Amino acid sequence: MARYTGPQCKLCRREGMKLYLKGERCFTDKCAFDRRPFAPGDHGRDKKKLTQYGIQLRAKQTMKRIYGVLEAQFRRYYETAAKKTGDTRENLVIQVERRLDNVVYRLGFAVNRTTARQLVNHGHFMVNGRKVTIPSYQVRPGDVIEVREKSRDILPIKNAIELNKDKNRMPWVSVDFDNYKGVYERHPKLEEVIDLPVDVQAIIELYSR
Repeated sequence: MARYTGPQCKLCRREGMKLYLKGERCFTDKCAFDRRPFAPGDHGRDKKKLTQYGIQLRAKQTMKRIYGVLEAQFRRYYETAAKKTGDTRENLVIQVERRLDNVVYRLGFAVNRTTARQLVNHGHFMVNGRKVTIPSYQVRPGDVIEVREKSRDILPIKNAIELNKDKNRMPWVSVDFDNYKGVYERHPKLEEVIDLPVDVQAIIELYSR
């Protein structure tokens, strides 16, 4: 499946905020957004007032970039969310949070979602005892995500565990680093996803036009 392969820091600069796409690097003085907090390009420093459509578009682009999803797949997530009962905003967030690469990141087995996607692609994780290599695989409540035994000594996973072992996890996942496994306990509530700096309602309005 297609994916964005360009500079990650340009995405943060384009959206005018840190999206933390590079994990811990974003907290250091190497962060490109801290050095150049304006949009890339010749006119990046120009300040433009956004229309209502522009605000909605930027919200959509920001959410897509945070989760590493391109337009066609993101629209399918919206269409699925719109068909379900309940709050469409929350349903949309659940669709992206259920992605296996995102759950691997949430559990703390990867320093960012890009690395999590690569680790899943390379077959380093199992779901309920079966190897899964599809980053967009939709995890269900109660699913057990485990690092394959032969993958437990690779540096990206070891470094991520060392970095994350003392950090609090999101309330809808639990992890046992000693046994290299975690559980997707339940779907998140919209208000629980506190690190999503996006007006999800604006996205719903954009797709509903």
